[in-house]
Amino acid sequence: MTDLAIYDMDRTVTRRATYTPFLLHCAVRRAPWRLLLLPIAILSMLAYAVKLIDRGTLKEINHRLLLGHNRHPTELKPLVDSFAEAVLARHVRPGARAAIARDKAEGRRVVMATASYRFYAREIAERLGFDDCIGTNSILGLDERVHAKIDGDNCYGPAKLRMIEDWLGKASLKRGHVRFYSDHASDAPVFEWSDEPVAVNPHDRLARLAKERGWQVEDWG
Repeated sequence: MTDLAIYDMDRTVTRRATYTPFLLHCAVRRAPWRLLLLPIAILSMLAYAVKLIDRGTLKEINHRLLLGHNRHPTELKPLVDSFAEAVLARHVRPGARAAIARDKAEGRRVVMATASYRFYAREIAERLGFDDCIGTNSILGLDERVHAKIDGDNCYGPAKLRMIEDWLGKASLKRGHVRFYSDHASDAPVFEWSDEPVAVNPHDRLARLAKERGWQVEDWG
């Protein structure tokens, strides 16, 4: 059996969300003219806010606007690397680094499970010492280019739990004790599934839920 420590990334390990900053990072460095499309991106966010589109569609629209319809991995690699280094330099919570070190010292397999795109989240995860990264996948076409289309589920809410369980099966791992960290109530399915749920710098809804359920709450700075 394998003991696990599973971490959400955005606003749990990091102080801020990473998806929009990643797209802006890419646009500024590769095609600054795409910043002229920001008003359309804002309209898509408003469409999501009033439930005209779902989170997955929102991601695909903004990916297409700020990064392009498709990009070869060799084009993305320097952008992903520079973004990962910037996140590690300025936006990782001190408590996250301490928790990762503690979990690894306890012999746990340390896993990131994030709604952010895996093609850049895994670079952040690897630099922080994670053993695995589960995230939203992009379609990799026959042309070997990364497309602005989600492959499978957006790794969010109930889908995150399904993807974790799918990963366990594909990795041929037998679940041991599971410790799970997140800042957001959307991860309630994984909190309930885990053996040791930890609410990290929780927003109001999660803080209330943690109090009701008796979950541990931690401030990671």
